[in-house]
Amino acid sequence: MPATDPAPDAGAAASAEAEADEARLALGRVAEAAWAANLAGATAAPALEPEHLLHELQVHQIELLMQNEALREAQRALEASRNRFAELYEFAPVGYLLLSANGLIEQANLTAVKLLGQERAHLLGRSFIAWVSEPQQGAWQQLCLRLRQAEARAKAGASTAIAQGERIEQIELLLQRRDGSHFLAHVECGLRTQAGMQASMQAEGATGLRVMLSDVSALRASEARLRLSDAALGAITEGVHITDADGHLCLVNTGFEAITGYSAAESIGQRPSFLQGRDSDPKTIETIRLALRERRQFAGEILNYRKDGGSFWNELTISPLFDAQGQLTHFVGISRDISESKRASAEIHRLAFHDSLTQLPNRRLLQLHLEQALAASVSSGQYGALFFIDLDNFKELNDSRGHDVGDLLLIAVAQRLREALRSQDTVSRQGGDEFVLLVLELGDTQTQAAKAAAVVGHSLRALLAPPFDLKGFDYHCKASIGAALFRAPDTVAEMLKHADLALYEAKGAGRDRLRFFDPTMQLEQDERVQLEAELRLATEQGQWRLYYQPQVNMQRRMVGVEALLRWQHPRLGLLQPDAFIGLAEDSGLILPIGQWVMHTACQQLKLWEADPRTADLQIAVNVSARQFRQADFVLQIEAMLAASACRPERLKLELTESLVLEDIGATISTMLALKCLGLHISMDDFGTGHASLNYLAQLPLDQLKIDKSFVAKLPGLAKDETIARAIITLGVGLAMNVIAEGVETEAQRGFLETQGCDECQGFLYSRPLPIEALQAYLMDEPVAPT
Repeated sequence: MPATDPAPDAGAAASAEAEADEARLALGRVAEAAWAANLAGATAAPALEPEHLLHELQVHQIELLMQNEALREAQRALEASRNRFAELYEFAPVGYLLLSANGLIEQANLTAVKLLGQERAHLLGRSFIAWVSEPQQGAWQQLCLRLRQAEARAKAGASTAIAQGERIEQIELLLQRRDGSHFLAHVECGLRTQAGMQASMQAEGATGLRVMLSDVSALRASEARLRLSDAALGAITEGVHITDADGHLCLVNTGFEAITGYSAAESIGQRPSFLQGRDSDPKTIETIRLALRERRQFAGEILNYRKDGGSFWNELTISPLFDAQGQLTHFVGISRDISESKRASAEIHRLAFHDSLTQLPNRRLLQLHLEQALAASVSSGQYGALFFIDLDNFKELNDSRGHDVGDLLLIAVAQRLREALRSQDTVSRQGGDEFVLLVLELGDTQTQAAKAAAVVGHSLRALLAPPFDLKGFDYHCKASIGAALFRAPDTVAEMLKHADLALYEAKGAGRDRLRFFDPTMQLEQDERVQLEAELRLATEQGQWRLYYQPQVNMQRRMVGVEALLRWQHPRLGLLQPDAFIGLAEDSGLILPIGQWVMHTACQQLKLWEADPRTADLQIAVNVSARQFRQADFVLQIEAMLAASACRPERLKLELTESLVLEDIGATISTMLALKCLGLHISMDDFGTGHASLNYLAQLPLDQLKIDKSFVAKLPGLAKDETIARAIITLGVGLAMNVIAEGVETEAQRGFLETQGCDECQGFLYSRPLPIEALQAYLMDEPVAPT
């Protein structure tokens, strides 16, 4: 603010006026001198010539004209200066006010008029405090008081500087415009100089004030927003960094410091790339650089490094900032540490694609690897091989030693397979005790690949041969392995099916075998699938037949029959049980088939009751393990007996030794319930299992049946004779009836009779017969009396 009141260029104007006055005085002096000379000449010397005098006057006139022109030039300069000052004063970026000693507005420039929203005529002569908001009027009055006090001290000689008007007070006031709106004004206020005061004021010795106003509302709002932005940057957990157009850091927030471990002082001036390290992806780095060069946004993930050397996954967004002219000024980056999210995603991926027990790839991940392997074989032309590995007798290990020991074996097998694996191969656990090995690049011809796959298969068996240490005991693990070669255009489904068929063959061959898929397996499988579909229709289409094989006592009298199932297949003819019972067991169709057999046998017993020759005959029905283990099996039998109204003691159920010994407690309970219904129970194929005498004594059996494998070598083979003799002796000792099956010769019958066997069954007496042929047989053969 100027030290004196603002005024036009007074010095230049005064100088021009003084020069003009001096010129006029000089002209007057010339005229006086000429008049005096004329007077003197009249008395002392001759008068000047008129021409000479006229010349002198003309010279002085010219000088006077020149001086007047200078005066007019000075006047024009003065006016121009005043105009320039008026423009600067009126249109200055700040408002100027001159206040009287009592605070009335004496002068105001155009900027002040606009700021206060009042016409100049209505401003002049009014008190400035009227525009100050009421809450701040006291502050304004205090400011004026301080200036007055300073003035008083100055007049008393305390300060020459203050006496010259150099004391300035500053304050921010909320001023009110004429329309009632407010704005925040920065006010600078000082004492006016005595030269700028009116004469009346000078006489009284009072001093007015000079006031300079500027609207700082937008500035203060911007500063508030900046403080808010700073607070927000400091409060958010994301890291924010700002670089200049050249990529050097010029600002980082506390979130950036927390994530990276680098302070602002350590970061500013560096490029953000100082956070990159050895494992940062080069492709991602190049993508970032390209985006910055092209002045566009980048969004992605990159592995960065903290100050302590630890790595973290950074979810990074970088955006360019442009000024109003479209020039690049800065880049703003936002970072978020997503390491935990990455770890969680990796864990979810591991759980989704890996077996939780062995950490091997699971079925889903294997599927992806198989698809990739087939795709790779298109370009390479190489064969690969798929191995299905099934641990033999794993269920027995689980049952005898517990599932924790079984898990130990699975983990140990997985470890051995993993260690023997090449980097390009995959080993997977499909669930249970089944593993899958995917081996790639075995050769570009089928012969070469087959030889290499055979080497792999045998090495797998050798790999599993050494015993496994399972909680202190050595376990020798054996495995069935099925293998299949593949190459495009095979499909994943075909690969899996072929290896599974080979595994099925390996198990069927007695386990602990290695089998490779060949097309005949596929033909057999296709036949099996078709047969199963036809098997599902057999019951409803009435294709089942019961054949009956007579059972006779040693007096050659018929005491009963065994019901044997046949399938009258519309395409394949009459099928023996060996052709379909295994398939029925695997598919679950054995249950409805078994019900049909039991229902038919009960109906036949009821029909026989009407004929004295057959009324006392028994029918023996084989019961599968799956049938017997049904929770409502006893209720089913009871319902069939009631529906047919047959005599229950005429129905005999044959159970295999292996069925009886599985869950012996539940078996005895079911057998007792069946005995309560009046049924007889026979143990079929006795001697082929592992029944102990202790269990045998507990079972509520009525009969033991000697398996035909022992009868076939009688008499003559000492071992089989001993076994047959022991079974008969055991049955007699336990008060059980003993029957031998597969009797085909009179010598066999004679030996059994001498040993005390009660009954026989076999081709010596009759083959299994359909019901019509059996009825004819009954007419010719004697029937044992009751």
